[in-house]
Formats: sequence, structure tokens, C-alpha cells
Amino acid sequence: MGDPVNPDTASMQTPTAPSPDRADLRQENIRDAVIRLAGDSQDGIQSAGAFLARLAGRSAQEVMTYMTIPATISGGPSIFQVRIGTGEVLSAGDEADFLVAFYQHSYQDHISFLKEGGVLLYDSDNVEPNLDDKRFVYVGVPITGLTVEALGGTAKDKGKNIFVLGLITKIFSLDVEKLKRIITEKFAGKDESIVNTAMMAFQAGYAYPVGKVLTHHYQFEKVEKKAGSPDQITMDGNTALAFGLIAAGVRYGAGYPITPWSSVMEVLRTQLPKYGGIFVQAEDELGAVSLALGFSFSGYLAVTGSAGPGISLKTEAIGWASMAEIPLIICNIQRGGPSTGLPTNVEQSDLHQAIYGGHGDSPRVVLAASTVEDCFYIAIEAARIARKYSTPVFILSDTSLATRIEAFEEPDLAKIMIDPKPDLTPRQTYKPYPLDQITQHIPPGTRILDGKYPLMSGLEHDEMGHPTGSPKLHMAMTAKRRNKLRKLAEELPVPEIYGDQEGDVLLVGWGSTYGPIHDAAKLGRESGEKIGALHLRHIHPLPNELDKVFKNFKRIVVVEMNDQGIYGFGQLAIILRARYCEPKIESFTKTDGLTFRVKEILEGVFKGKSFAARYIPREGKAVVHHDTAPENVKSLKEVVPQGVG
Repeated sequence: MGDPVNPDTASMQTPTAPSPDRADLRQENIRDAVIRLAGDSQDGIQSAGAFLARLAGRSAQEVMTYMTIPATISGGPSIFQVRIGTGEVLSAGDEADFLVAFYQHSYQDHISFLKEGGVLLYDSDNVEPNLDDKRFVYVGVPITGLTVEALGGTAKDKGKNIFVLGLITKIFSLDVEKLKRIITEKFAGKDESIVNTAMMAFQAGYAYPVGKVLTHHYQFEKVEKKAGSPDQITMDGNTALAFGLIAAGVRYGAGYPITPWSSVMEVLRTQLPKYGGIFVQAEDELGAVSLALGFSFSGYLAVTGSAGPGISLKTEAIGWASMAEIPLIICNIQRGGPSTGLPTNVEQSDLHQAIYGGHGDSPRVVLAASTVEDCFYIAIEAARIARKYSTPVFILSDTSLATRIEAFEEPDLAKIMIDPKPDLTPRQTYKPYPLDQITQHIPPGTRILDGKYPLMSGLEHDEMGHPTGSPKLHMAMTAKRRNKLRKLAEELPVPEIYGDQEGDVLLVGWGSTYGPIHDAAKLGRESGEKIGALHLRHIHPLPNELDKVFKNFKRIVVVEMNDQGIYGFGQLAIILRARYCEPKIESFTKTDGLTFRVKEILEGVFKGKSFAARYIPREGKAVVHHDTAPENVKSLKEVVPQGVG
């Protein structure tokens, strides 16, 4: 954003009854803005931020969000960050253009995230900023007092989020009527007084005369929708994953609540009955996976899921699925570990658990979603593989994807929806475990005309499923279960390389690091580096011929959110080094529970070199701090020191 405030008046606390808007309030068109709301979880800032994100989606804009919530039931400090743009938005932003601080700790903890020249909007009833720090523009508004004034004395700790939403709507010239409809939809079915209270708070914020403290209104450049292009939908990753499972023909499942998997359960619990299915909340994790296996055994591909601790408890039954070759989808919405760890923070530390977490040789497929949109489509891919190869398939997501809101094109459900029915056609003969073919089970109750019905158990077996202790058969069946994953690897495409197709550095990632890694490649190339990016969606088995890509780069740096371990490599890097015996594969890892920032990746990969945090080309034109440098920054490429946070 440009220089939005008159510095002489911005630092002044705003009176409770300010004067009307100035007549010379100017409008400035912008293409991209990062807005961070910082307060406590009880303030409802997640709801306010989600309203902004959904408005962006309905306005054909790109949007990405990021949030943190406390792990304690009593609540605590929390943020919600939303990045809205008319160009491509791949990450939630390294710096905030606009920081809203509800409390003193909100200001102190997050002021370092605000870019130089950015706007600090603070609740002057609760926050006393350091006005001697001239890097920022200060806008004090008595948010608490004005909310109480608008809603009455009982609203002291309620409604501030919606008041601020109204204020932001005015400052950024957002679509008021569309936003009101979104608020009304959110509270649909609740007491009418709740909707009325929300509207009163919103209107009070919107009516606040911002011309007293701002010199500009901002307006996002309009996006013209192309004729015939699909509408956009806006949702978080867990919701997208749940609806992807439904589109893939999953009608049954079972689970046990755990953060951050629980919201997938909730969507499936309410939606599956509409499609003739059911989702069961079991008494524990082992009961959940066993129920799901029963559903799959009956001829209906089923789903179960959890976070890392729950997956540990499911491990024995997942091994049974590998031995019996039962198709099953297992979702692991990763969080910080080990043990209870960081239950509301992000990590990618369950990769080895997904691939190797079982006794004996129990092969399974592991996929990783990269974006909210991909959460939808990865579910369809998981179902396809599970059915075709009669195998358990892991879908790895994480806290960041689970809670992040993005807008994407509405899927063509008429083309992709699957509603499979068990095939009960009688068979003349049936052998479930032929050594020379991939297992394809038939539903129980299917008539076998030769009268030879198969068995199924967790014991090693012959081709009819009869238990056996034969060393020769055990080796043959182990190879059969292994080789079908090799067959799968042959059909997997090599991921496209973003950026330079050969050069000095190839950034390799998986999961929710997709956006920051790709933005890092953009920024690196703009700074003169020969850099590319490759993102893996199929983790186990890996696509064939990755080595042909790796040979074109001097360094292969795997960027992931887990620990480097005692040997100095992250979990995916270990797998890639073992697979290709390639010493130029390196690691850049972290475990601070926060998502990667673009500049953080580049400064970790290129030690000793600095990069401007948001110098990202869009559609051939560089957009740097919205083309305006703060007074004390001589060049738009000048580096603003920034820590991890």
C-alpha cells in the first residue's frame, strides 16, 4: 500500500466523537494487501478474518489466510492474517501492510511483523504504542469504547471483531452489501438478536469517520470475470478434504476427535447421511480404524483419520490393512510433536511415521496435499489409488492447510463425482491373492459358483487367503505387496519444475510449503539467482526419473518443517538421499511451529545474502510495497530486517 496517513495527525489518539470525514479523502487502487488481526482467541478475530477471506473469494480475488490459536482451553493470544490480491497469491505474506492490535501484548508481539511504512491500527483503550518509532503509521481508535457505545454496556468483550470488520471494510472500500450477506449467512439459524447485534457492530465500525486519521481510502483493482469461467468457492483445507472424499465416492468412515483433524469429522458426520452414508465417532482410535476397515471390507471404500498421536494408536490395524490388502484412506492432519507437543501449531514431522510406521514390511501409499484446492483433489487421487491397488493410502495435511482459507475455481462435480456400488455379480471362481496380479476383493455375500470361498485375516496367507507359514509363500506375498507400489510409481508423472529448468539451486518441497517455496523461487530469480522449484505430491512411492531432474542443478535443497535429525537431514531429504544416493541433496528445516516465510527460505538457502521481503513480480510488473517506499527507505529493493515469527 502507499503512504496512507498524514504522519502529523496519525499519532494522535482519536477522540470518541470525531469530526466528519474530510472531503479530500483520496482513493488509491491497490493489487495486494496483507492484513493481520492480533488479539485473543476469545475476541473472534478468526471469524472476522474469515469474513474478509470469503468476501475476497466471492469477489473473484485471490486470497490466502494464516492463523494461530492457543493450545489451552482457557484461550490466549491469537492472530488471523489474510492476504488479498488481484494477482497470484501463493503465500500468506512475509510482512503485514496493516496490523490491527487489540491489546498491548498484541502490539508488542507483532509490531516487528509490520512492514516499514505500514499502518498500525490499535485499540487506544488498551494499547499504548511507542510513537517515537517513526517506521510505522499509527492510527488509534477507541475500539472497545465505541463497541460498548454501539451495543450497550454488556458488549465490553463482545462485538469488537465485527466493529473492526466494519472499519476495515470502510478503509479498503469493500463490498458492504456482499459482506453483510456473508455475516447473515454465518449466523443463519441462530437467534435474530445475534444477527442484529452483529449488524449494529459492523455498522458502527463502518460509520467511523476514518478521514480523521487517514488520507486515503484503498480499493482493490477489479477483476473482470471471464465469460464462461467457473465461479470461485472459498473454504479451509479440512472442509475441502472432506468434500473431496465425498466427491471420490467415500460414503463411510469412523474417527475419534483430535486437533486439528476434528473438523473433517464434523463435515463428514453432517454430510455423509445426505449421500446415504454414515460417519461414526468411535470410542477410541483403534475402534475407529477397525470400523473403517469393516466398511471397506464390505465393499465401500472408507476413511479414518487423526493427527500424529492418533495415527500411532491406529498403527496395528493399518498393518492389518497392508497384509489383508484392504483399500483404506487414512488422513493425518499433522501438528507439532512428539506426544501432545504443539497441538495447534504446524509441523511436517509425521512423514516417516506415515511411510514406515508399522511392524514388519507393511507398504502403504503416502500423498501430501499442497494447497487448499489440492486438499479436494488429493482425496480423489487417494480414492483412485486405494481402489486400483487395494492398499491403505495416507493423505498428509497439516494445521496450516487445515485452517487456512483460500479461494479456488468451483470443481465440475458433474464430471468428477463418483458413487460406486459394490459389485455382487456372481463369479465362477475367485482367488483374492493371485501372485501374478493385483488383489481386487469382492464384497462379502457375492456368490462363488464353484463353492470355494476365500478367507481373509492378518496372518500370512496363500492365494485363497488360507493361513500359511511357508517361507517361500511369505517371500512371494511380501514381494507382491511391494511390487504393486512399484507399478504405481511407473504411472506417476514427474512434477513440473517451476522457474529455471536448470541452474544453481532446485528447491524441493512437499505439503503446505508449496506457496512460500514458489514465491521464494520467484524472488530468487528476480534477484539474479538461477533457481527452480519442484513440489512432490506423491511421496511414497516417488515418481520415477526424479534423478533426471536433479542432475540439472548444482544443489538440491529440500525445504520442510521438521527437524534435521542427528544426521543433519529432514525427513524427505533422508528419503531422497537414500533413493538416489545423491550427495548434493541438502536440507533446510525448522520446527518453530510457524509456517515458512519467503525471505526466510532464501536466507536459509543462500547463507549471508539478503533479499527484499515482498519483491514479487506479478504479470510481468514488479509490485514492491505497492510501488511506494517509506520516507526513510531509499530504494524499493532495500532490505527491511525481519526475524522469524
